[in-house]
Amino acid sequence: MDYDILVLGGFYTVTIAVYLFFESVVINYRPVLINGFLEASYPSSTTMLVMCVMPTAMMQFKSRIKNKVICNIIVVTIIVFTAFMVIGRLISGVHWFTDIVGGALLSAGLVTMHRAVIGLKVR
Repeated sequence: MDYDILVLGGFYTVTIAVYLFFESVVINYRPVLINGFLEASYPSSTTMLVMCVMPTAMMQFKSRIKNKVICNIIVVTIIVFTAFMVIGRLISGVHWFTDIVGGALLSAGLVTMHRAVIGLKVR
């Protein structure tokens, strides 16, 4: 199996662990009640997950799809989808702005670590 696929599996495991951590350790509550209850809001899990999965998907597509036109179409689609999801969370009103920023920063750190581990492979 390819090294980058194994690292990706480890990355997704770490991402799930971070998600579960913030679901159990509540830093902040949502500004609105969901079904009459306060839920954890920080970081925005949707933002964090989409900004972890989509960039790593783009990395895989860029390294595996040889047709540049198709690859560019897929990458642009992923970027638009990611922006739509993050902006959608922001304007939906179910998160504080800081929750969205926190999710984005957390995912940026995780993806940066993923890229660093991929770069460790001895060629």
